[in-house]
Amino acid sequence: MAMRILADMAEVMEAERLIEIASSHIDGCLYHGDSGVEFAERLVAGGGRVQVPTTLNVGALDLLHPEIVRRDEHSRTMAQRQMTAYTKLGCLPTWTCAPYQAGHRPKLGEHVAWGESNAVAFANSVLGARTDRYGDLLDICCALTARAPLAGLHLDQNRRATVLIETGGLSDALKQTDVFYPVLGSWLGAEVGGAVAVIDGLPAETGEDRLKALGAAAASSGAVGLFHVAGVTPEAPTVAAACGDQPPKHTIQLTAEMVRAARDRLSTSQNERIDAVALGSPHFSLDEFAALEALARDKRFAVPFYVCTGRGVLRTLENAGRVEPLAAAGVEIVADTCVVVTPILPAAGGVLMTNSGKFAHYTPANTGYDVIYGSLADCVASAETGRVVRDESLWA
Repeated sequence: MAMRILADMAEVMEAERLIEIASSHIDGCLYHGDSGVEFAERLVAGGGRVQVPTTLNVGALDLLHPEIVRRDEHSRTMAQRQMTAYTKLGCLPTWTCAPYQAGHRPKLGEHVAWGESNAVAFANSVLGARTDRYGDLLDICCALTARAPLAGLHLDQNRRATVLIETGGLSDALKQTDVFYPVLGSWLGAEVGGAVAVIDGLPAETGEDRLKALGAAAASSGAVGLFHVAGVTPEAPTVAAACGDQPPKHTIQLTAEMVRAARDRLSTSQNERIDAVALGSPHFSLDEFAALEALARDKRFAVPFYVCTGRGVLRTLENAGRVEPLAAAGVEIVADTCVVVTPILPAAGGVLMTNSGKFAHYTPANTGYDVIYGSLADCVASAETGRVVRDESLWA
């Protein structure tokens, strides 16, 4: 059944053939309705087993802290059944949107079949693996057959940058901050849609967490599955290499005014008070927790403060005794899921502050909360008083 579905989709995608894949990451384990449960259980009943190493995206429950999720009995039961079915298929119960933080890191040039938009962007852009943007249900079909259509971003010609983004007009100080990269990603996705761009002029030491934030925001505001950063990402030692030695079709000079406008679009409220803070979309890394710990030391938050992460990262924090000091400040760690895809935020609603471009994009529609975007430091300072604190000097 999985192969029939895959073959039909390959025809739709105009793929000449199927290719072998080395691994998969499954987005279809997140409960959106009963049909997804029935599909997964049908695969289990048929004796299906994944044929390649396969990790699981977030589910609709925090299995480690089930009491924090506000779901009715039916949706809770069905979400649990869906998560269980995928583990019975042989998938690893990672329950994270950042499988690359849980040891799942395909090699440069390796063909894989990943779902979840930020994971796709990271695998293609930061790791240099090759995956198309696989949607729910097709992702597990690829894992069961160890095959994927030879189409989209699996092909050399579709990985070449056609848009050049010049960032030389922006201040070096802004490029050195964490708050810049979700804004850049949000602008990029809205500007280029699904095109492949190469960004020139970013610091050579730009790290994985900032690239993660960039890709996640670009995949949310647009359909970006691959971006290049000249001198940083593996397929872009130079702009020319990223473009396949062809001139770009479009060149955009990014200005401070364009960046400020993109930053402003991430907020839907001008309220001076906030009702909650949420971080961790994609899931928080150990380095991001270290930055939060430094900022939150000796603080006591006046509003609920949620940080979403994978259970592997949480386990490391617990083993090192790092959870208790965060809890004392008021941090509630959410594992296996996130506050935008399952009801965890206080039901009363209000204004949510975040440093995540992806959370900023999805929060209003998914939760009913308005959103205010700021840096990690802004979020911590605002949570302490319950009032918005943002450093505007960087955006001058």
